[in-house]
Amino acid sequence: MRDKTEQNWPILLFSKSVLKQRKYKEVTDFLGDTKGLHCLDIGSDNGVISYLLRKRGGTWKSADLDEHTVTSIRGLVKDNVFQINGRQTPFADNEFDRVAIVDFLEHIETDEEFAKELFRIIKPGGELVINVPHIKNSLLRKFRLAIGQTDEKHGHVRPGYTVDDLVSLLMGKFKLVTHRTYSKFFSEGIDTLMTLALDLLKRGGETSQKGRIVTGKDMKRYQKMFGIYSLIYPVVWFASKLDTLLVGASGYMLIVKAKIDKEPTR
Repeated sequence: MRDKTEQNWPILLFSKSVLKQRKYKEVTDFLGDTKGLHCLDIGSDNGVISYLLRKRGGTWKSADLDEHTVTSIRGLVKDNVFQINGRQTPFADNEFDRVAIVDFLEHIETDEEFAKELFRIIKPGGELVINVPHIKNSLLRKFRLAIGQTDEKHGHVRPGYTVDDLVSLLMGKFKLVTHRTYSKFFSEGIDTLMTLALDLLKRGGETSQKGRIVTGKDMKRYQKMFGIYSLIYPVVWFASKLDTLLVGASGYMLIVKAKIDKEPTR
């Protein structure tokens, strides 16, 4: 039997990640109630987002690009997990009431083709939630690039999107319902430093189409480091709350909700 830490590492990591918790809150706020609905999540954050979404109700399937992340997702949710590319999916026409795209579009060259595929698999009346990096040419971004936290290192083929970018991408297929940005300087600054520390520990470690992978073995190997981080987590949480002081500033993440523009089948 696998070590319990290795089995439950995505949940342990989520419980100590301000950014992951905020991402989940934003996605669920836009998804709304999913009880009784047929839903799909894509780009599922090593499984924890898939796991938590399924606990909210509804029938779920999950998908991602890379075999390592698919294996991780499957380790948590067990079934209905699929490896896909940036063009096609194995799903039926008009299959889903809700689709959540979580940090996926920035990893594929073929986002226009994928938008057409989403149009195919979502039912008339269905809704789409997309979470992507928000393009900001800020001092923090320049610092990240200077220390090697590049788009390429994270597996990104583009730095992100603006609202206008997503409106253009979805035009003729979906109509934008609402949008907002979140995760401002303080939250992202903390994450930058944590990523830098992890990169130093995992120098030469495993990467994928979704960037650097944190595995259950890492959680076990660096148990002391994660223990120390658990102790300082309240300070990290407090620092992230300073984002509320940045009134009027846009965030580094963008989330949109769109409704499919498709006539009911007769």
